Amino acid sequence: MSEVWVTLTRAQAAPPVWVVLLAALAALAVVAWSASWQLSRGLVTIAHEGGHALVALLSRRKLQGVRLHSDTSGVTLTRGRPTGPGMVLTAAAGYVAPSLLGLGGAWLTSSGHITILITIVIALLFCMLLLIRNLFGVVSLLATGGAICAFTWYFPPDMDAVIAYLAVWFLLFGGVRPIVELQRKRRHGRAPDSDADQLARLTFLPGGFWVLLFLLVAGACLVGGAYLLVPLPAGLG
Repeated sequence: MSEVWVTLTRAQAAPPVWVVLLAALAALAVVAWSASWQLSRGLVTIAHEGGHALVALLSRRKLQGVRLHSDTSGVTLTRGRPTGPGMVLTAAAGYVAPSLLGLGGAWLTSSGHITILITIVIALLFCMLLLIRNLFGVVSLLATGGAICAFTWYFPPDMDAVIAYLAVWFLLFGGVRPIVELQRKRRHGRAPDSDADQLARLTFLPGGFWVLLFLLVAGACLVGGAYLLVPLPAGLG
């Protein structure tokens, strides 16, 4: 066990700054380009529904299951009081979960704890797999976890760091776009049952407030993550 602990906590050297910036540009391109976004958006959905599920459990709601759909949408089914703080927190957790996960990943990655980050991600995927209630969701999680395991097994340790930076940047950028898309749909009346509108019905605050709150959290995580991931020049830190 001591050897496992040493392996998990051993810090890896950060890649050159140009690699970190290149990973950021690559992640931004994936999020900004519609074709690549449609292919990768399901990863953000996994984090989104995982956020709902985790907060539901922490707020002591009964979690009935999670479904992931081929159109990159998802749903988390819970049972309990239809109103109250637990329901509000559960509904509010989804859109901020990818960004918060990205910020936590940025902290671990910038400190060189790539192995811990990979272990946590695989553990979270496994826990979520136990909650999935449809075949597409099972396949999605197995494919995501399998890809992570394959990369870490077949690629040299230095590549683990590059992939970790790319994944963290993707979560930080990818956490913002769904919120913008949500407001666009709400403006055209195509999302009457969105998380923001459910929160508006649960509280005295309008749906636009919740969208703005989601966006502020995602923006703060992006700024904080960038600060952690990109070292400042000497004399400015």
